[in-house]
Amino acid sequence: MFSYEDIQKYGETDMCIYKYIAANLEKIQYMTIRELARETHTSPSSVLRFCGKNGLDGYAEMKRALQNARAALAARPPLEDVQSLSAFFARANSSAFEEKLDFAVKTLRQAGLVIFFGIGSSGTLARYGARHFSNFGKLSMSLEDSHYPIERYACENTVAFALSESGETAETVEMARQFRRRRCRVLSITNAAGSTLEKLSDWNFSCRFQSRRLSGGYNATTQAPVLFVIEALANRL
Repeated sequence: MFSYEDIQKYGETDMCIYKYIAANLEKIQYMTIRELARETHTSPSSVLRFCGKNGLDGYAEMKRALQNARAALAARPPLEDVQSLSAFFARANSSAFEEKLDFAVKTLRQAGLVIFFGIGSSGTLARYGARHFSNFGKLSMSLEDSHYPIERYACENTVAFALSESGETAETVEMARQFRRRRCRVLSITNAAGSTLEKLSDWNFSCRFQSRRLSGGYNATTQAPVLFVIEALANRL
């Protein structure tokens, strides 16, 4: 109900009232104008001016408008992608999620170097993972070149972290094999469970979202869970 254009015109007092209303939509229905003014450290006249700035004729009309807006939101079914992400984050808020991360966290803590690698969109995530881990003080780098001479690389005390939506990307699977031959621990995040990459890994997190491909075969599967897991691991280092 509060438009972007209206919010841009708010002064400091208006913003105080707006933030309180946004955080207490249910509570507002049972508050008088004086109670709202007291909670926001303003005055009843300030609340009335706020109503006017939003095209509302008084406090009672604002309460009706808020009630209608809440009813409209409640009647609107959540989008499928929102439902899927909500379910994922609900699962992540559990002891089982922490237990799942435990092996990876211990392995990463002991590593002198972490190498993230992936191809395509996963390569972009690999760059992000390396930078994010580095921000937390863990020396990290990323590889997107499937022909990088891993066999000649000094891999002592190195953890290889593979990213692949399908877990079957040939270049990523081969790189994981090369790192294993160099006796590196291999961690991975995939979307599909039971993939070749998962079987090659010492630890794997499978997000298990519905895979989505656009015309032309381009991958449009959400990467939000991958970013979340990467950041969750970094936060626990």
